[in-house]
Amino acid sequence: MVKRIDPGQTIGIIGGGQLGRMMAISAKQMGYRIAVLDPTPNSPTGQVADVEITAAYNDLEAAKKLLQESDVVTYEFESIDVGVCEYLVEHGYVPQGSELIRISQDRAFEKKAIEESGAKVVTYELVENIDELKRATQSIGYPCVLKTRRGGYDGKGQQILYEELDLAQAIEVLEKGPCILEQFLPFEKELSVIVNRNTLGEVRSFPVAENIHVNHILLQSIVPARVVPTIQDKAKKAAEQLAESMDMVGTLGVEMFLTQEGDIYINEVAPRPHNSGHYTIDACETNQFEQHIRALIGTPLGKPKLNTSVVMMNVLGEHLQEVVLRIPDVSNAKLHLYGKSEVKPKRKMGHVNFLGYHTKGLLQQTRDLEIWRQS
Repeated sequence: MVKRIDPGQTIGIIGGGQLGRMMAISAKQMGYRIAVLDPTPNSPTGQVADVEITAAYNDLEAAKKLLQESDVVTYEFESIDVGVCEYLVEHGYVPQGSELIRISQDRAFEKKAIEESGAKVVTYELVENIDELKRATQSIGYPCVLKTRRGGYDGKGQQILYEELDLAQAIEVLEKGPCILEQFLPFEKELSVIVNRNTLGEVRSFPVAENIHVNHILLQSIVPARVVPTIQDKAKKAAEQLAESMDMVGTLGVEMFLTQEGDIYINEVAPRPHNSGHYTIDACETNQFEQHIRALIGTPLGKPKLNTSVVMMNVLGEHLQEVVLRIPDVSNAKLHLYGKSEVKPKRKMGHVNFLGYHTKGLLQQTRDLEIWRQS
């Protein structure tokens, strides 16, 4: 069943972090009310919402209250309770459904879904104990990467194994639960594509981003990506085919590896707006958050056209003080802070979009500022 959600109606968001905040800002600009469910009072999304429900994500009574307040419900991250999500789908209007949550919470389910779309993934095996891990390393070879199947982000719950001696260090990861062992792929670049699909079946994707990670945390996104047009087309096609194959509604952030041979391997997906798509807020005709709202409310998607080259820099806790002091004086820099009360190293506090005509100049500008010199 497809519904048209009109301005004045309420969009419920599960999750009160920065992604929900930026969804809410776009939605309110379009005339919608916002209700949010999050365990933390005065969350980044709660600060801009009309209704703030403070409760745990697995609190069914709180979920019922969110349904009462909302005409349509979405989520800003994938680690929500599947049971609660299924209840919401059964008793309310959740265009994204619950299956995508189930898939994205388990790396084994995720890999299978990617393969079923026709996209490439690295060689992998499922392991649950040290004996299975030893057999899998013999099959896959070194180096390889051990990851927990559930949970883990920004490098948490992962261990790179370079040789047999590293197996001893893998015990800590195995103790967290079922794991997946992946071949370590020598790649040339990390890319990502943000793809949207609305309730009417329309699919559009944003320009390909080239991403730089430091200590497993995204530091920088460069758009347009410094790859030839055929690679950009291949990356966008893979993301769009995956969205269609999964019957996805909303937003899908698709992270990819590009090899020296020009092959694209899909690494991970996220069923919501993505950190590497924050450049769209200032550089595109329609941003990823407005596009997400459009996908849910039953209206045509906007044009994802890139209007200017852009370099997005994440602002972590250790960058915040210098960013606040210096970035307001930089005329081509657009600062976005998330309203988080506690500042911690490696915590994402905001981002800056540097806009201009030449990517090379923008990259030099970020280096000259020296704010990110320790990253």
